Amino acid sequence: MVSEFLTLNGKEVPFKPGATILEVARENGVEIPTLCYLEDTTPTGACRICLVEVEGAPTLVTACSTPAAPGMVVRTHTPRVIEARRLNIELLLSSGNHNCLVLDQPLDNWTDFQLQAMEPDEHKDLCPAYGNCRLQELAIEYRARPGAFEPPENPYPIETVNPLIVRDFSRCILCGRCVAACNEIVVNRAISFGYRGAATKIVTKGDRPYHQSDCVFCGQCVQVCPTGALVEKKSLGLGLPLEQTKVRTTCPYCGVGCQQWLHVKGGRIVKVTAVEEGAPNKGRLCVKGRFGYDFIYSEERLKTPLIREGDRFREAGWDEALDLVAGKFKQIIAESGPDAIAGVSCARSINEDSYQMQKLFRAVIGTNNIDHCART
Repeated sequence: MVSEFLTLNGKEVPFKPGATILEVARENGVEIPTLCYLEDTTPTGACRICLVEVEGAPTLVTACSTPAAPGMVVRTHTPRVIEARRLNIELLLSSGNHNCLVLDQPLDNWTDFQLQAMEPDEHKDLCPAYGNCRLQELAIEYRARPGAFEPPENPYPIETVNPLIVRDFSRCILCGRCVAACNEIVVNRAISFGYRGAATKIVTKGDRPYHQSDCVFCGQCVQVCPTGALVEKKSLGLGLPLEQTKVRTTCPYCGVGCQQWLHVKGGRIVKVTAVEEGAPNKGRLCVKGRFGYDFIYSEERLKTPLIREGDRFREAGWDEALDLVAGKFKQIIAESGPDAIAGVSCARSINEDSYQMQKLFRAVIGTNNIDHCART
């Protein structure tokens, strides 16, 4: 495809037709900050953080949603642009309880704001997104003043009724990333924008709580939320992101091989997120992969093989247990034939293990009685 050219910060650069200013900038190593932009979804420019100056345009334009054009002259970091971004960040900070950076306010104002923000029980501690909040990062980078505008009173209570996700509307900036993720990435179509004006909020169908809606609790909305509006309920109080270590691993629940980040503190998993660039899931996880790790620490989890003796079980070593199973298999085959034995392969196994399982039953035991739990 033939490339066109535009001027980016005084340098002529090529671009492919259909690309946006943001895409052209990133391809040429120029960083333009974003907040609402979510890759592989329709850009909206809702947050107005990616504003740039285009020669001849009457106003600043959003880089994420503005197509690049031949001969266009773009400037990404002029004083006018920087000031506009700072103002928009300050407006977002004042939209709710974003109280992590209010130390620059006069003491009396800070005290009043802090006390108001900490009234709900869920706000007694620091925001769970502290240290991993995109809005916080931008506020620090652009030296935004948290107390520039009076925060409004949020009319919507915090939703904590489901066991997996907390929805804190007082920290929602209406960027729309969760809506885009739900509707365009995982295509569950469980949430959208509802109401108008100052009453606008992210809603499910009929504005019901998550657990009474079409939500399947894949947690993709939590994954993409840039603030503390959507957080994993089980991770609350278990440490801030800055206190955690990330360990990459493969999800054990099925043979797909989704890539995960285990967020670990003190040797225990605090939460699980998807690896954005990791194949095959590319930042996506199902409800089991994201939230189903509690069994690791269950006191009822078997830690050694058990052998039944009468009506009781006793602990045994692996060699003893495997020898017993092999002996029982041989006895059953000798007495009733190989078709008296059947096997079910576990979906938590990798594909190679399932292959070996069916090979064991067909080639060694001599039966086709082999199935897989994911088939049903």
